[in-house]
Amino acid sequence: MGESVDPAAQSPVPDTLKIVVAGGFGAGKTTLVSALSEVESLHTEEVMTSESVGVDDLGGVEGKSTTTVALDFGRVTLDASTVVYLFGTPGQRRFAFMWEELAQGALGAVVLADTRRLADSFDVIDFFESRGVPFVVAVNCFDGQRTHRAEDVRVALDVAEGVPVLLCDARERESVKEVVVELVSLVLRLELSGA
Repeated sequence: MGESVDPAAQSPVPDTLKIVVAGGFGAGKTTLVSALSEVESLHTEEVMTSESVGVDDLGGVEGKSTTTVALDFGRVTLDASTVVYLFGTPGQRRFAFMWEELAQGALGAVVLADTRRLADSFDVIDFFESRGVPFVVAVNCFDGQRTHRAEDVRVALDVAEGVPVLLCDARERESVKEVVVELVSLVLRLELSGA
C-alpha cells in the first residue's frame, strides 16, 4: 500500500512580497499598478466633483477627472515560490492615513514622481525615509518624453546617492518591471550590508 501524500507538502505556499506605489496626485500610480499586474487590478477611483475645487490642485494635470480614494491593488507572480502584491496609495495629503496603513509590512516602495509637479514628491519621500522603508524614485515620463535626467531629479528632490532614481513610462509593463527589479535589488543590497 502506498503512503498518503499531503497535498500541501507538494505545493508550498508562495512567499508574498508587498510593494507600495506612492507619489503625488496625478503622477500615474494607478496606471503603473495596472501596467504590471497580471490580474485585472483593483482600483478605488472616484469621479472628482465640485467638492474637490479648492482642495485638489489640478495644476499640471488639468485633464484628470478621477482620483484614487483608498488604494489600487495588483499582483505579479515572479516564480512558483514568490508573489508580489502591489498597493497603490492615494496621492493627496489628506489621504496620508492610508499611506500608514498600506506601508505596514512592505518590502519597499516605489515613489512615482511627476516632473510637472515635483514638489508633490517631498511628503512621500519624507514619509518613507522617516520609517526606514527602502524606496526607489521612478520619474514617470509621460508620453515617453524624457525631459529631465535622473540625476537632475535626484538633485531637485535632494534624494541620497544610495536611493536609485530611474526614468520610466508607467504605461509600459517592461519599463515598470525594471523599476520593481531595481527596488528588489536595493532591498537585497541593504539586507546583505546589514543596513
